[in-house]
Amino acid sequence: MPLLEVSGLRKSFVSPDGREQLVIDVPRFTLDEKAQAVLRGESGLGKTTLLHLIAGILKPDAGTVRLDGVEISQLPEPERDRLRATRIGYIFQSFNLLPGFSCLENLLVAMSFGKGADRGRAEALLQRVGLGQRLHYHPRQLSTGQQQRVAVARALVNRPRLVLADEPTGNLDQANAREVLRLIRETCAENEAALLLVTHDPEVLSSFTTVVPLEQINRARVQTAEAAL
Repeated sequence: MPLLEVSGLRKSFVSPDGREQLVIDVPRFTLDEKAQAVLRGESGLGKTTLLHLIAGILKPDAGTVRLDGVEISQLPEPERDRLRATRIGYIFQSFNLLPGFSCLENLLVAMSFGKGADRGRAEALLQRVGLGQRLHYHPRQLSTGQQQRVAVARALVNRPRLVLADEPTGNLDQANAREVLRLIRETCAENEAALLLVTHDPEVLSSFTTVVPLEQINRARVQTAEAAL
């Protein structure tokens, strides 16, 4: 059984002119345990929406998302939040760190939504991503590359089964992008977490063996284009 299984997934939004716009229409997508894959797609193809549906941040209009055999899409919101906190790590392009908290505190807060704070593990992960000397720095005191390193550590702190990464190198220069990508892939492997990353960056794409074009699994845009003919 795959770690992640998406079936018949559909999601629409209402456009400013009041029309319903189908954004996600994924008949089937799977990801195996400990696998590392990248979804390729330009802006506007529904990459972030798909990750939000997988993470349970959004509820689909139809279809199912199963993680470890648990159907996320049908869980009540509190249970979705709990499952996301304990089994899914999320790395955002914009970092989403808590500005009033230190690096260490950002990880401890994330752990409080899971099985509870473990200061030793939090410190060890920050050490692993090269921030052992900046445990008590706040995000504003860090470079963009260092902030993303904190975000990587936070995504892994609760020992997730799956890590989702949404354009994680999009706000970084080339050197930092390479280093952060290396850290994401290595730390996911070390923690036995599967990785699903979305990007349109050619350099990031070239580093993965498994690359899935989003238009190959998401029929929504194809159907929209055909309807306009």
